[in-house]
Amino acid sequence: MKIVESWLREWVDPELETEALGHQLTMLGHEVDGIEVEGEGIADVIVAEVVDVARHPDADRLSVCKVSDGGGELIDVVCGAPNVAKGMKSPLAKPGVRLPNGLKLRKAKIRGVVSNGMLCSAIELGLGDESDGIISLPTDATVGSALVDFLALPDAVFDLDLTPNRGDCFSVLGIARDLAAMTGAPLKDTQVQPAPTAIEDTHPVELIEPDGCPRFAGRVIRGIDPGAKSPIWMTERLRRAGLRAISPIVDITNYVMLELGQPLHAYDQALLQGPIRPRLAKPGEKVTLLDEKDVELNDDTLIITDDRGPIGIAGMMGGLSTAVSDNTTDVFFEAAFWPPDFMAGRARAYGMHTDASLRFERGVDPEGQGRAVERATELLLDFAGGKAGPLVVTSADEFLPKRNVISLRKSHVTRLLGVEIDDHEIGAILQGLEVTIEPVAGGWNVTPPSHRFDIEIEADLIEEVARIHGYDSIPETTAFAQAPLETVTETRIDFEQAAATLIARDYQEVVTYSFIDAESNTTFTGIESELVLSNPISSEMSVMRASLWPGMVAAAAANAARQQDRVRIFEASKSFHGSLGEHTEVERIAGLVTGPVVPDQWASKPQNADFFDIKADVEALLLLAAEASELSFSATTHPALQSGQAAEIRRGEAVIGVLGKLHPSLAKRYDLKRDVYVFEIDAEKALASRAPSAAPISKFPAIRRDIAVIVNDSVSADELLTAVASSAPELIRDVRIFDIYRGAGIEAGRKSVAISLILQETSRTLTDDDADAAMAAAVSKLADKFAAELRD
Repeated sequence: MKIVESWLREWVDPELETEALGHQLTMLGHEVDGIEVEGEGIADVIVAEVVDVARHPDADRLSVCKVSDGGGELIDVVCGAPNVAKGMKSPLAKPGVRLPNGLKLRKAKIRGVVSNGMLCSAIELGLGDESDGIISLPTDATVGSALVDFLALPDAVFDLDLTPNRGDCFSVLGIARDLAAMTGAPLKDTQVQPAPTAIEDTHPVELIEPDGCPRFAGRVIRGIDPGAKSPIWMTERLRRAGLRAISPIVDITNYVMLELGQPLHAYDQALLQGPIRPRLAKPGEKVTLLDEKDVELNDDTLIITDDRGPIGIAGMMGGLSTAVSDNTTDVFFEAAFWPPDFMAGRARAYGMHTDASLRFERGVDPEGQGRAVERATELLLDFAGGKAGPLVVTSADEFLPKRNVISLRKSHVTRLLGVEIDDHEIGAILQGLEVTIEPVAGGWNVTPPSHRFDIEIEADLIEEVARIHGYDSIPETTAFAQAPLETVTETRIDFEQAAATLIARDYQEVVTYSFIDAESNTTFTGIESELVLSNPISSEMSVMRASLWPGMVAAAAANAARQQDRVRIFEASKSFHGSLGEHTEVERIAGLVTGPVVPDQWASKPQNADFFDIKADVEALLLLAAEASELSFSATTHPALQSGQAAEIRRGEAVIGVLGKLHPSLAKRYDLKRDVYVFEIDAEKALASRAPSAAPISKFPAIRRDIAVIVNDSVSADELLTAVASSAPELIRDVRIFDIYRGAGIEAGRKSVAISLILQETSRTLTDDDADAAMAAAVSKLADKFAAELRD
């Protein structure tokens, strides 16, 4: 927001130079993005009058003007501005004057006619970035006087970066209040003297939905001069603040909004039909706004209506049907309080962003509507005449914001700020902020003013005390804290090590939402979740997830849609189970693989990942904490996995997870063309570890013996390995399968499995008899348990 220094100093005038004033505003929390000083470098530009205008003899677009500069004799000035006219007054830069853009004027002959200077536009004088020609000054400007004296220049403009919580500071008054509290300089009386009532005319207002419009102030003014012009001081202040002057009535509403922070609207009284009724829009209603755009209204939008229907959108923009014009003589000023809850986001829904909506969304003073109408009336009567009716403020007080008493404790001020501030200073700061205070034992009872929506709790008050006391006045202190060494445990593998293992196997970590849609949650888990959010962000985020897979599959689908065929991702996070009254959170590690095993390369043919690839990754992760002998994989069924390619993961007797191929119906739903394999494990159970124990290494050589047995296809490799290892545990140190054969010589439904037995003793060298006995025990165990036949 732009704040004009001269305007601000009318309200509060601390003994600070411009730069120091800007620094003080920044320290108040209103960061100054820049200070632009207007009117520098034009001290020699004067006010001149165009006495006569004639066409240039050799140029159609140039005029030769007879100009009075106050020196007695008229001078010739060649001018190309389309708006130059006889009798107008305009700035004149005479030969020898250097303009802000660096141009130094000199007497010059233009198309054969000598020009003794230049009539200037706003751009040429650095007084704006728009121009329709040369500046037209009011008729009361004194010819020959300095332009800077007439326009009260130079003048600084502060470009402030205001925080959204300080809606009260989107006005000169709001900034002045803070500056007065900080510097102790007196603040101008914020009350406006009531305008004299010359007529009894009023316009009826009906608050049919008082929760959306609890206060509405209005006044009828009749008989204004439609030919009146806004005074130069007002149009200049509006221009410096970033607004263009339009007409006296519109300029006044903009001026009061910038000065007091209360947006107003002016209606042509003759165009209003029946009482004004603020209410919510009805489906299908439309309104034509001041910018001539037709808008179809949403049913959550507050509008202003009369007997004909909508005549404006509350807090955003008025309607064209009741707009003031150059012929308006009777005006109805209105200033309403629209609660922020009814305004937030409404302007954006229509693609609008107005000065009024900006203020109403952040909150305006609910006590300031009458004052704003009084100020607008004062200004309009001053330079457009007219007769004012009584100010009518219609209120539904029970719907206005209530300011609750806040307990401020001195001990909490000291504890939070780390500095002892005198009680008298705290009281003075609070009074400077216009709050109502009542001293009590150990602190104060504080009631914030109506314009401070951001003060709600004790911490807000302490922040105000720190802000006005001065952040730079609070001494810097070095905090000391003990940082004990973290306990190192060998009973659990941490997430970082688990993540590093997966990253080393070419996985990338992802983070997905804990909120998912109810249908996906049920599809992936087979259980309908009871953890339903009462106020979800959207229907796609309505329940707490019971599995990490939905988010990961969605992430894989998003990558596949962007031509990323090879995806290897994992997530370490929580899943949520149970009911709202009694829920549990389980830390899990989940992974997903789809596409080629390795990136494309010339040395090998592409091969898509399969069940055993992701199983190997899971085993590598589990072996961080578990012994290989503890782990087992057995066939299972799962609602999200394809039958025949799903396995539950066991550690000992406990089920710690599941892995397998994503069900084809789910892959089709997410438009995944390649096979997708996933795993999910309970991190607490999977990463539980124990201290390693040392065992002596045998100094005696190992013996390897191989056998091949024929068993049914249904017998798993894991079952064979377990049976062989248990047949002679005192001799067998390791068992490995090195070949599986199906084909000629093997009957259908059976397979040949080649097994290696690694035999070793710690106290002696094994003999052939020992090896033969171990092999015989293994073959016997396999024959008894699986009807295995020794293959020749």
